[in-house]
Amino acid sequence: MNAIISLCHFCELHGPKILYCTQPFRPQEPRPPGNEEAEFDVTHKVKPSSVVVPNSSVKDRCDGCKSVQMGFVSHDEEAKVSYVSTQQPYNPEVFTRIRQACLRSLSSEVCPGREGPIFFGDTQCGHVLSYTFYIPDTQARGMHRWYSILVVMMDKIYLLNSWPFLVPHLQIVIQSLQKKAQVVYDAEEAKCPQRPLRMEARVNMFNFIKQRGGSKPARSLQEITGDKNVFQMLHVAFLWILKACGSRITEKLLEGPPTEDTIIDMEKQEETEEGFIKIYTRKLDGGELVQTDSDAAEDGEKTPSLETINHQRVEEECHDEFAPVVRDIRHLRKILGRANFQALAHHVVIGNQVIVSGHEKSMVKSFNNVLKTLLPKGCCRLIPWSLEYEESWRCNFLGLSPDALLPQHVNSSEMFVLVEIVLKPRQEVNENPSPCSAANCAEPVEASSMEREISSDFSSGVSGPASDLSGLSLGGDGHEEYPDLEQFEFNMSSPTTLPPKIPTVLAKMIMAVENNNLSLEVVEAAFTCLREEWMNKVKVLFKFTKAGGNRSEEDTKKLLQIVGARAEDKQLLMFWMTGLSVQYREHILAASAPGNVHK
Repeated sequence: MNAIISLCHFCELHGPKILYCTQPFRPQEPRPPGNEEAEFDVTHKVKPSSVVVPNSSVKDRCDGCKSVQMGFVSHDEEAKVSYVSTQQPYNPEVFTRIRQACLRSLSSEVCPGREGPIFFGDTQCGHVLSYTFYIPDTQARGMHRWYSILVVMMDKIYLLNSWPFLVPHLQIVIQSLQKKAQVVYDAEEAKCPQRPLRMEARVNMFNFIKQRGGSKPARSLQEITGDKNVFQMLHVAFLWILKACGSRITEKLLEGPPTEDTIIDMEKQEETEEGFIKIYTRKLDGGELVQTDSDAAEDGEKTPSLETINHQRVEEECHDEFAPVVRDIRHLRKILGRANFQALAHHVVIGNQVIVSGHEKSMVKSFNNVLKTLLPKGCCRLIPWSLEYEESWRCNFLGLSPDALLPQHVNSSEMFVLVEIVLKPRQEVNENPSPCSAANCAEPVEASSMEREISSDFSSGVSGPASDLSGLSLGGDGHEEYPDLEQFEFNMSSPTTLPPKIPTVLAKMIMAVENNNLSLEVVEAAFTCLREEWMNKVKVLFKFTKAGGNRSEEDTKKLLQIVGARAEDKQLLMFWMTGLSVQYREHILAASAPGNVHK
């Protein structure tokens, strides 16, 4: 919190005086070498107040106007802030502002009852929260002394918003001082009552102004409270208030509206008043309702969906950290080779069902999870493991047991790709070592026999050798080595004949994966930006086609040109349209209703 907390009092001899102040200091810019008159570094040393403020002479001070000679310093290593407590601010401009606030708080700016908080100030001298209070003292005129605690800062809105926090905590500090002073006051009154002596004292025109309860000069706060460490206590209290108040209100940078993936996540987690998870369903052509990716609730009972059961079961069975897995998108690209990875990714982004079959559940699950990064979250319907085939409308990523058979209607379909993860015999693993990794291979090598076999088995029409990512720079040091998984063989097959050109967004994703200068974190950020960019194009197409009435093919082509999409992107856009959030769909359809359209 960029503010200063000061303790001020009204001296009977010298008027309003600054008694004690605490302020934060942050690291300064590096000083040029040889600059002897640079600004004082408060994080290592504190100047005496008499040196800092030359205008305050010794004649203008008494014991009641003094607090500490040097001061106290506390360092917050985590926040890189030092809190310094001295009698007066070392900066002349700051001293002038605190001095002005002190005069106003103990003279003209008075709240009802003369005790309590009050706010005043301006943009020139700063804004002030002043809390005035009395401390009992048998030696003072009127049997008490007048003090105030000031919180001074330039940000008016911040100070006003901090009022509910500052006032109660300032009251705690004030009550602590008053209790200590009351103990001393009661002890002195019991020993020598002052009120009868003052009533009997003779007052004339010469001693009226400086009439005091005793012959001793004004006492310090330490003597009034009977606590020699009272200023240390104030130092700790003030710095805690500054730190806690600064942590209480934080500024958040809003970069824009939530992404479509964020809205999908919020929809999945939205709860009803009864505590159930709200379900968003989509009606099929036959009228059957299908749950998206959440828990189902029927007749007041929460029934976990098939996806949820499978997720929990696979998570429990795949907890082994040493189990073979596909780590990330680059690891998958290295395993499959360029041609097969591109073909598989093409199937994913246009909505064909990906069926991954294998005995190793951890491998199957990680394989599908990596492929999900190519799609928006709304387009991902995953069943990580199943003993029987699940229809494509239920999931577009399916982990299937090798013992399961594909139905006849699926084999005759052209909307799926099958990836079989087969464990090689040990003899074949020893005879055919895996391709070199990024850490031990300096030059590209020819495609391995395994990769050539994958290309020959894959009937998608993709040509070209399957090469690995030799010399790929990964991670922070650029030498992360992926597990070779040489004991596995990846056989891919599909009756689908893919278009000769891949979608534009997929080409950019592959380009990011193959860029050796990009770390994995940058690749993930690039994927997020690309997905959001093309989801915005999907939103435009949805409003144009679904909510804008009947559109001709020619109009749709013109729109695709305007948004920067090509003919090969149309199938992707139509599939990604199914991943739009329910909130956006309802908003657009409601806004486009005949009664809501303003012409």
